[in-house]
Amino acid sequence: MSAKVLGNDTPWPEVHTLLIPAYLETVTMVGIVMVLVIIIGGITGILLFNTSDFGLFPRRRFNYVLSWFVNIGRSLPFLVLMAAIIPFTKYITGTTIGIRAAVVPMVIAGTPFFARLVENALRDLPREVNAVGLVSCGSFLQIITRAQLSEAFPSIIAAVTLNTISMIEYSAIAGTIGAGGIGYLAVVYGYQRFDHNIMISTIIILIVSIQIIQWTGDYLVRKTSH
Repeated sequence: MSAKVLGNDTPWPEVHTLLIPAYLETVTMVGIVMVLVIIIGGITGILLFNTSDFGLFPRRRFNYVLSWFVNIGRSLPFLVLMAAIIPFTKYITGTTIGIRAAVVPMVIAGTPFFARLVENALRDLPREVNAVGLVSCGSFLQIITRAQLSEAFPSIIAAVTLNTISMIEYSAIAGTIGAGGIGYLAVVYGYQRFDHNIMISTIIILIVSIQIIQWTGDYLVRKTSH
């Protein structure tokens, strides 16, 4: 990314030459992370609920171990986690900078958070949901997909919305290790070079993006609630 700079500030007509590529990097980063988080975190959340005393196949020891790992993942601040797993990130991706390097800690941080949200969404369901499925002779898979997830769908949408916003925030932090995106642009141009135009632009685009995501999530929750 490059632009002609007059003084410390990038001229407003040229701000988009930096902002658009950075924003697309953020969208790519968050998109990849959320796909993995929804899959891995969703399965983990389903297992957390259904292996508990409230679930379809209680397994106290398994639930305790899984819950313990999830709690560890939620315990560390993202910046600490990102720094702590740099060797693991390099082993998995072959690099410690760029989008690929950012995806690993973001997935590790986002998965436990989403898993707990899914578990709570399922736990809020009436006990009758499981009972009706069992009485109807449905398999565990059928009860989970057609009863539990179907009834908890609005809450899961809200969880996805909340997690997506968190991942945007994490992507900005990941910019400090050269992951690219809006965070990197804000740090390198807005902070280190005292480029006020870039800093103002990144703040505005982050606020607008999060507002749109939250509004969309709230709308989908209202449309799917019954």
